[in-house]
Amino acid sequence: MSVSSPSQRSPMAASTGSPGGLQILSFTGAQSIAFLIMVGLLVLSPTVVYPVFLMKILCYAIFACSLNLIAGYGGMMSFGHAAYFGIGAYTAAWCTKNWAITPEIGILLGGATGALAGLVFGWLAIRRPGMFFTMVTMAIGQAVYFICVQAPFTNGEDGIQKVPRGQFLGLIPLADNMTMYWLVVLLFLGVFLFLHRLTQSPFGHVLKSIRDNEPRATSLGYKTQNFKLITYVLATFLAGVAGSTKAIVFGIATLTDVGFNMSGEVVMMALFGGMGTIFGPVVGATLTASLSYYLSPFGAWIYIVQGTVFALCVLLFRRGIIGEINMRWNTRL
Repeated sequence: MSVSSPSQRSPMAASTGSPGGLQILSFTGAQSIAFLIMVGLLVLSPTVVYPVFLMKILCYAIFACSLNLIAGYGGMMSFGHAAYFGIGAYTAAWCTKNWAITPEIGILLGGATGALAGLVFGWLAIRRPGMFFTMVTMAIGQAVYFICVQAPFTNGEDGIQKVPRGQFLGLIPLADNMTMYWLVVLLFLGVFLFLHRLTQSPFGHVLKSIRDNEPRATSLGYKTQNFKLITYVLATFLAGVAGSTKAIVFGIATLTDVGFNMSGEVVMMALFGGMGTIFGPVVGATLTASLSYYLSPFGAWIYIVQGTVFALCVLLFRRGIIGEINMRWNTRL
């Protein structure tokens, strides 16, 4: 089989390549443009939007991306993912407040604790296929919630408050919102690029083949249980990182972080934006957080509006916003 040289490729194939140094990230042309637009918005948004709100969106975006890894790419829908978000939040809040550690160590500890819990719970959950997996994760999420209600170190409904932001690497104070914002931006971009490379790697291709046809992947010699467990642990690590970052940004970790509503909300973010797409969870997190923020004066009506929007999205955009764009314009975002 011959391989065509670059000069033999069609103009259409060349036009879909990534500009400049973005080729190393395995971005398509459309993905490169979308990524540059996203970076531009991250740079310009603090001039018109409160940085703390933007940091909330970025924490939720990391959280939604972590769910998308196991549900969108791994085919394992979890309704208890907030357990790891909350575990990370409580761990980082307690350690940062009581041990006076730097915030990056607190974030890593939150992620590591989430991954450790994910290793234990994931080992149990991945042995149950389909809907049974979903029900097991829901049960795990509720169990973790009630443990947090009763555990003395979580302070019950009061949560862990007055969590200090501290100094990054012990050198850069993070009390200023803009300084904290740029740190969260770098963290988000690091997670985003890592997940993109992972899903485009041989590991990611095997994971997608397991999602599409697990018996066939097994027949090809892949140990599918191992792939699913590694993916689950990695996703719970990122969920823990998202929760710990949120706790340090806002200075508090509460039961809201570990509750079932949070698990449902992150599912809505991923579905709203588009499961199995790299930009979908980011778009979904942005829209969901914006709805919550701007409709908050309406009290409980916010849940009715969110539910209505979500139902319309499922009916009209079954693949999510980015998924529909991919289908209609024959692209991959």
